Amino acid sequence: MSQASTSATDAPSDDQPFVAHSLGYRLFRSCATFVSSVVLSLLGLSLVTFCIGRFIPTDPVLAVVGDHAPRDIYDRTRLAMGLDKPIPEQFLIYLNKVLHGDLGTSVITSNPVLSDLLHFFPATIELSTVATLIGVTLGVPAGVIAGATRGRWPDHIVRIVGLFGYSMPVFWLGLVGLALFYGKLGWVAGPGRIDVAFEGIVEPLTGFVLIDSALAGEWDTFWSAAQHLVLPGAILGYLSLAYIARMTRSFMISQISQEYVTVAQVKGRSYWGAVWRHAFPNILVPLITVIGLSYATLLEGAVLTETVFAWPGLGLYITQSLFNADMNAVLGGTLVVGTMFIAVNLTCDFLYKLVDPRLRGT
Repeated sequence: MSQASTSATDAPSDDQPFVAHSLGYRLFRSCATFVSSVVLSLLGLSLVTFCIGRFIPTDPVLAVVGDHAPRDIYDRTRLAMGLDKPIPEQFLIYLNKVLHGDLGTSVITSNPVLSDLLHFFPATIELSTVATLIGVTLGVPAGVIAGATRGRWPDHIVRIVGLFGYSMPVFWLGLVGLALFYGKLGWVAGPGRIDVAFEGIVEPLTGFVLIDSALAGEWDTFWSAAQHLVLPGAILGYLSLAYIARMTRSFMISQISQEYVTVAQVKGRSYWGAVWRHAFPNILVPLITVIGLSYATLLEGAVLTETVFAWPGLGLYITQSLFNADMNAVLGGTLVVGTMFIAVNLTCDFLYKLVDPRLRGT
């Protein structure tokens, strides 16, 4: 009897193939949804950038040949650029070039736009990453404390600091910072990414000066780059801190008023224990969204900071290209920024599932 019961227990259930099939189908559906969303997003982004280049009131041919070029040179250049073809065919040609990494040639630098972007974009990533780390490290605890002490002096301090960060123009903060901390006190380095004396010493492997100089063991170059990064990173980090702290405070206020926080205290947990152990995990999903948007915004919105500090990043590159009607560079930079937004959003979707078990099956 025991053998019969054992064999009955060990026999595979009729539901197991169905469960395996269901899990495989869900995995396939998730992968298909992910790939299709990425493809459609990139296709839409390419269409938007193409429309920007074709419908803005700027003649791309004149940007190449100049305003005083003869008519025959103008016509030959227009034919060479494929501008005589129908708009749908032009888009297909543009899309094919983008897929092959051909973003055109920059009028300003005479280099392929892709090589320019690979040169300038790491500087923006370096600056934005440092600023975001400052914003998250200081802004999240400040927002939690402000929300947990609503109406008391810690809350007032955080709100005032955040209000000041929202109110002051970033270029004004940059100029004041340079005048005070560089010109008057001499605590930080001036404009630029590195001192002139250290340029060209380290071979650019990754494009990030801090990483490349550390890998090469050139610590003088490393500290020069770090000193140049302190002030612009701190200013952008302050703006990120103000935004993240404000949103974190709002999220915490809505969670602290929930009954489960009171229940946790009734069961013996301290108030701050309930705040950090119970309320804080429940704001992680919206907080990840806020941090991701802040980081993506810094990647494309640090134009004024890069201009004030002569920081050779993507924002400065796109701005100078726009002023010189270098549309290949502008469209290439816009495409890269849009791609980064998509990548940040996809990363946030992945992090959602890590912090919220309810989303792991979706």
